Amino acid sequence: MIRRNGFYPSFVKQSVIAAAVLVVAYPAFADSQIDLGRGPITIHVPASYDPGTPAPLAILLHGYGSNGSATEAFFGFATAAETAGIIYAAPDGTTDLSGYPFWNATDACCNFNNSTVDDSGYLRSLVEAIQADYNIDDLCVYFAGLSNGGFMSYRMACDHADLIAGIVSVAGATFDDAADCSPTEPVHILQIHGTADTVILYAGGSLAVPYPGAVESVETWAQYNGCVLTPVAGPGTLDLDAGLPGAETTITRYPYGCSSGGSAELWTVSGGPHVISPTPDFGASVAEFMLTHPRPAPIDVPAISEWGMVTLTLLVLTAGSVVLLRRRAAV
Repeated sequence: MIRRNGFYPSFVKQSVIAAAVLVVAYPAFADSQIDLGRGPITIHVPASYDPGTPAPLAILLHGYGSNGSATEAFFGFATAAETAGIIYAAPDGTTDLSGYPFWNATDACCNFNNSTVDDSGYLRSLVEAIQADYNIDDLCVYFAGLSNGGFMSYRMACDHADLIAGIVSVAGATFDDAADCSPTEPVHILQIHGTADTVILYAGGSLAVPYPGAVESVETWAQYNGCVLTPVAGPGTLDLDAGLPGAETTITRYPYGCSSGGSAELWTVSGGPHVISPTPDFGASVAEFMLTHPRPAPIDVPAISEWGMVTLTLLVLTAGSVVLLRRRAAV
């Protein structure tokens, strides 16, 4: 369970209680499968799912050469999503000429054979297909990915800001050229990165094409989101890597001036490698970030009835007549 400064977030306790209550009140929904032409994708449904209540949705994206099942295990979502009430899927990318599954994400990673596959469109279609089958909260759609999956999560935020509330990139990076990404709306961004990563360097590097470092990726998105580039430390620290002693992960946020629905946050795993050894807190921490970073609710503008429109028109005409009479009286 997540703990910051010795405090267990109330949302975790509330989620556990709510899940227990809903399991009694509603029959459990079985996992299902969707096939969009690349093979079946399992949609994991928590026992607490109630079709009368919108549920959050998370799409987990694997790294280069990996697969969805391994990424599901890495994030620990079999437990974390169940506790948090999140519906999720972990699809597989296509296979390149070397036989490795990949996502066609940014120019740096990891389309090494110049494939024309449209993973951005495919993954949006996946979200929309799940939305058609389940009562998904439109304000709570998230992507989370490791390495190449982190790069792809950034790509989805660039291309589909109208759909996505937030992303979690673990050891990934955004586009090196900020002009290559034009999000139409703010998106919540969380970057998790180990300082000892020798594959996707914490400070940035190149995979034939340059990619930005962890800080630069987060600050680029802070600017997209209208945030002031004044970092704030904390609150507290996190224990995310079982291979490192203590709470090794520091938190850096850019909380000032952000547009509604946008934020930028960096969790730095001090001494962490490319693929950390996740603690039980890791998946719960990711789920907590998702649940506490929804898109803003739309503002409902009351519709004006026919009589209301007539009344408004009469008021405007009356006001205009009064102004005209006053001008004539002043002449």
